[in-house]
Amino acid sequence: MLGCALLSAPPASAGGEKSDPRPEPHYVPQTSDRQTSDGVQGEIATPMPRYLRGVTTTTVRAKWEVAPGVTYTRWSQHDARGPIRAHLLTVDLSTPGLALDYASPGLVRRTDQVSDILARHRAIAGVNGDFFDIGDTGAPLGLGQDRQMGFLHAPRGGWNSAFFLDAKGRPDIGYLPLKMSVLHRPNLAITNVNSPEIRPGGIGIYTKKWGPTSGYRVTGGQQQKVRMVRVVNQRVVEIKNKLTVNKHINGFLMIGRGEGAKRLAGLRKGSKVLLRGRLQGGPTMAITGNKFLILDGVVQVINDREMHPRTAIGIDRDTGEVLMLLIDGRQSFSRGYTMVELAELMQDLGADEALNLDGGGSSTMVARGPSGGMGVVNSPSDGVERMVANAIEVTYQAPR
Repeated sequence: MLGCALLSAPPASAGGEKSDPRPEPHYVPQTSDRQTSDGVQGEIATPMPRYLRGVTTTTVRAKWEVAPGVTYTRWSQHDARGPIRAHLLTVDLSTPGLALDYASPGLVRRTDQVSDILARHRAIAGVNGDFFDIGDTGAPLGLGQDRQMGFLHAPRGGWNSAFFLDAKGRPDIGYLPLKMSVLHRPNLAITNVNSPEIRPGGIGIYTKKWGPTSGYRVTGGQQQKVRMVRVVNQRVVEIKNKLTVNKHINGFLMIGRGEGAKRLAGLRKGSKVLLRGRLQGGPTMAITGNKFLILDGVVQVINDREMHPRTAIGIDRDTGEVLMLLIDGRQSFSRGYTMVELAELMQDLGADEALNLDGGGSSTMVARGPSGGMGVVNSPSDGVERMVANAIEVTYQAPR
């Protein structure tokens, strides 16, 4: 059960209590068809079957051991569609002292650069993670499970295609729905936990791990038929029909939207509310992307049109290695990849399962260099590191 972990997060500093000047957003459904968080239209690739594209040149530009069990490789290649630059982290989790984890800026709705996120835990390598609510709450769209902080955020379904470590620490890729309920109150179906937006008609939970309250941003701008219930020590202590902005959360909030608000109307001050929930299967670490690229060795995507910078993570079942791949894009030396090209390259590298992570200006890879210093090893398309919601980190502690 993750109910205790959900409700007992340590408080974290989130800055002052300033009002938020940004306008309330209209509801925009989140779909897994989006290419990148930034929404930039990608260059359209010339229609061409793979056998005609054929790689004409491939040149390894750099390769080194980041740490025992972790290798970084950079190469350039050129085919009929143009040049690309690729970056690969190969991680052998059987190496003593080596670990993977979800990495965040400290609060679900906070953003930071990948290099700073990884520095929080003295990671030796990593890549950007999930798509996120760019320009608004900043929160990731999917789910997050941290090995130290526990369960952080998730929708019940809809954005749950995940890379995760199972209960025994083995890497896997699959669909992870949220299993959460209110004990003895089956009518209060929880649709979101610390999500950037509550599903229409749903009920969302917000905890200290979210950060300061976000007002009507979490209801897609909807201000009518909204209800907030605050619970402290398993008892309702406050009920409101208005949502607060930039207030620290004491206990946890239940926010209903539409039909969800109507169902929360059955609660009164003093009512007992006990949450129980977890991600299906009880993973020790998990993070989402938007599309499975490969499952059981079979390519799952069909979009071979839009080219973007890309980030992906995969698993080679034969070697047990985790593969983190990044393709630079939107630059003269690297055109970016389509989803199909990304899946095909992951397949060529040995991945039996692979997941597409956020791309575009978010695509960032950080690694320890040959001299021991940490740095960004790719060329982010914005020209600088973008502020993102989370990352996947590689840590190493030499065995004693």
